[in-house]
Amino acid sequence: MSTEQNNADLIQFPAKEPVVLFDTQTTDCGHLIGFMTLNAPKSLNALSVEMCQLLSKQLETWQADSRVVAIILKGAGDKAFCAGGDIRKLYDSMHADAPMPNPYATEFFGHEYRLYRQMHFYPKPLILWGDGIIMGGGMGLMAACSHRIVTERTRFAMPEITIGLFPDATGSWFLQRMPAKTGLFLGLTGAQCNGSDALLTNLAEYSVSHDAYDTVITRLTQMDWQPATTLNQSSLYSIASQALAKLADVKLAETKLADSKLALYWQPIQQLMSSGDLATIDTLMRDDDGLSALDHNFAADKWVQRGLTTYRQGCPVTAALTYELFYKVAPLSLEQILYLELNVAVHCAANPDFREGVRALLIDKNKNPQWSRTLAECLTPEGRHYIEQHFENPYSKGKHPLKEWLGDDALSTQYVR
Repeated sequence: MSTEQNNADLIQFPAKEPVVLFDTQTTDCGHLIGFMTLNAPKSLNALSVEMCQLLSKQLETWQADSRVVAIILKGAGDKAFCAGGDIRKLYDSMHADAPMPNPYATEFFGHEYRLYRQMHFYPKPLILWGDGIIMGGGMGLMAACSHRIVTERTRFAMPEITIGLFPDATGSWFLQRMPAKTGLFLGLTGAQCNGSDALLTNLAEYSVSHDAYDTVITRLTQMDWQPATTLNQSSLYSIASQALAKLADVKLAETKLADSKLALYWQPIQQLMSSGDLATIDTLMRDDDGLSALDHNFAADKWVQRGLTTYRQGCPVTAALTYELFYKVAPLSLEQILYLELNVAVHCAANPDFREGVRALLIDKNKNPQWSRTLAECLTPEGRHYIEQHFENPYSKGKHPLKEWLGDDALSTQYVR
């Protein structure tokens, strides 16, 4: 064997960095706080199938460990908690010859939605460190946590209208529950919001400076968790709430959260979103004079204008799906909504707009998508039939991956019992 071959055999390549990091820290009373860190900072911690699998498995392990009393969820790096789903592989699977339902779309959305359900019903405090960018799939994680902390750097949005998907990741659930129909406005416009908006819309409970993370952990480790281990879930939640409520004194004047645009403009937003059917709303959203008559300051605000531009350039099919889902899911449980979202997501993966939107924004990056339909075409009888087809179960009888969520074994049913 040559010297070159010997040297080649000795080369040590660095081990692949785990996409999720797990750790624990002991509290003063001898219990454990778990830490889950999304570890893909180059992609702004975009949520992948592997991440979902690892998070789910670790949550199961810690749920069974009586020493673990709370869990922190955060993102690596200083730019984002999670900027959405890692959809490059999903894009590659959405070719013209892909089967229906697309197997990878089923895997991608199925693992993601199972994780959200697991987190929503988790019996121990899940505490989100929501610093930086939070979008799409990251919003699903945020909404599923029991205790959410935002900072002056928090920026969140559901921008699926730019890629031809729809506000999924339980977006149908939490947007519908925002006050004054602000959720419908955010779903249609993809408008970017701040920490104050998160507090207003029930997506967060606490706010601190971005550099107060260590203080948060110190407060949690100093709490007496002993009573909670012999009581119930609400006791654990209460102790976590008490610890985080004490963070008010670490809010420094220079890190005050920016004012909430949703709080400022909730009245014109509600008027706009309640003006009629989607065609009526669309007409107003494209009419600067009409919006100005509604509220001049609202129409002139740069934040509003950015959202309107996104809507006007966005996917009409997404707008139609967002509007239909907003009203369709109102009486449904979380599990029923996720079941329905999987249907819609798999149909989107088979139809042209999602692939075209990803191509234009992330692949070719020309930001010039050619959408399959106008909104007017979506609102014709034929177009309405096309939109309604997205809600149909694409799987053969008894094969839906989330079928058990609709029966007596549904967690929501067990809670009622």
